[in-house]
Amino acid sequence: MSELGHLLGIFGQLSVLAVGGVAPTLPEMQRQVVDVHRYMDRTTFAALFALAQAAPGPNMMVSTLIGWRVAGLPGAIVATVGMIGPSSVLTFSTVQLWHRFRERAWRRVVQAGLVPVTVGLVGAGAALLASSTTHGLVTAGITLVTAAVLTLTKMHPLAMLAIGAVAGALLA
Repeated sequence: MSELGHLLGIFGQLSVLAVGGVAPTLPEMQRQVVDVHRYMDRTTFAALFALAQAAPGPNMMVSTLIGWRVAGLPGAIVATVGMIGPSSVLTFSTVQLWHRFRERAWRRVVQAGLVPVTVGLVGAGAALLASSTTHGLVTAGITLVTAAVLTLTKMHPLAMLAIGAVAGALLA
């Protein structure tokens, strides 16, 4: 299968797992593009994710950047369509049913079960990225301080990105 076919397959499958955004798919996304297909290393994957998070727009842009890295503009287009297509079709086809059964007990049970799974998937993605980018005590400290500040304050994430960029430049 061609690289474009692989990209479509990878991101098409991840699309239906992207409950609440792309973050829950990060562990599998990294496994596919780093370990299975060897399109890049873990550090490059983490850098592309950081760039996608820093850029304006939806957080699924990491798929576009990965597609670009693998196969240029056609790869970017295929990866983006793969990431948004299946989940959009699924959402549009099920939204009326979901609304129609809004008062049913099974729907509340399903929602209650999806919340902790989604939180676990996001946590796994965060742990995966932290392990990919932590290369010693200094970077571990930056990761922990950033997580603490963003959890305990109302500081804008872009401010933390700027502080991290300056810290990285000073340490280089």
